Amino acid sequence: MVNQNLTATEIGFTHEDFAALLDKYDYHFSPGDVVPGTVFSIEPRGALIDIGAKTAAYIPIQEMSINRVDSPEEVLQSNETREFFILTDENEDGQLTLSIRRIEYMRAWERVRQLQAEDATVRSGVFATNRGGALVRIEGLRGFIPGSHISTRKPKEELVGEELPLKFLEVDEERNRLVLSHRRALVERKMNRLEVGEVVIGTVRGIKPYGAFIDIGGVSGLLHISEISHEHIDTPHSVFNVNDEVKVMIIDLDAERGRISLSTKQLEPEPGDMIKNRDLVYDKAEEMAAKYREQLLAKQQGATAAPAAPADVLAEEDIPPATELEDEIPPAAELEEIPPAAEIEEVTPVVAEIQEEIPAATETEEQIPAAIEE
Repeated sequence: MVNQNLTATEIGFTHEDFAALLDKYDYHFSPGDVVPGTVFSIEPRGALIDIGAKTAAYIPIQEMSINRVDSPEEVLQSNETREFFILTDENEDGQLTLSIRRIEYMRAWERVRQLQAEDATVRSGVFATNRGGALVRIEGLRGFIPGSHISTRKPKEELVGEELPLKFLEVDEERNRLVLSHRRALVERKMNRLEVGEVVIGTVRGIKPYGAFIDIGGVSGLLHISEISHEHIDTPHSVFNVNDEVKVMIIDLDAERGRISLSTKQLEPEPGDMIKNRDLVYDKAEEMAAKYREQLLAKQQGATAAPAAPADVLAEEDIPPATELEDEIPPAAELEEIPPAAEIEEVTPVVAEIQEEIPAATETEEQIPAAIEE
């Protein structure tokens, strides 16, 4: 017969011991942790996830992917195990809110930083345009192409759906900015087939007070006013008209900035010939370019020679900014819109019954902020 009057000392295991044992195996979770979890139940607007806590955690549909999701089944399957980001602390029912979207954002930023470090060219389709440029997606992040970095004759509104090669201009996770250049990608590809000192034929596509933009095989080069002639010129309009066909010499290729610098001054047999006798300059272009290349080579071979560069080369401050990148570039991610953990309403079910729909942890991106007009 079992003695039912045994003391705690005789049993050797008290209630306090049992509570301590439970505490030993009770995991403590904090916002920002990444933990494994198994899908316990899929609900109409979210899912319950078993992460080893006392109460099943909840992931709202808005936090299931970096992309828009219409149904939880697009992302999760019952009994599936994967990683989850703890978005908020426990509510009054002891339930945590989870996110997959945050993990995808972190990994996306890591990937684009790696691509930028490799100076990689990426391709992406334009999904929207605004007055400042075009919007694309890179690794799920929203990227912005300033209008001045779109090299195409099409109106930018017609670019929606078109895939473009792109280079990275700015990758800044802290400021939530991802800025890309179509022009730079095209220039780099074109530069692989061009050389400094080479004479090319182009078409004047635009004239500004500081110079003329010349289309050479689909990319734009700048013929600065100081490189048109050895004689003083008040304005490029006095020498060129839009759509003029011109012979120019390449004097600089800057792949990092996506710039091609051109010159007709270096092709003049006599100072001022671009103003007095342009046809003579074009006839003698290859001959003058050969002399230029010889001089360039001699400078490069000279022990004390300065790096070859044309006099009066375009000063950095003379070049208009490609775009005013400050302040109004659409953010790459809308994470700043997620309210603090303490402000998220306690509306999730404890086990399987949903009392009301979970509010969006972040706004959808249907309203794209306008980038500034150049």
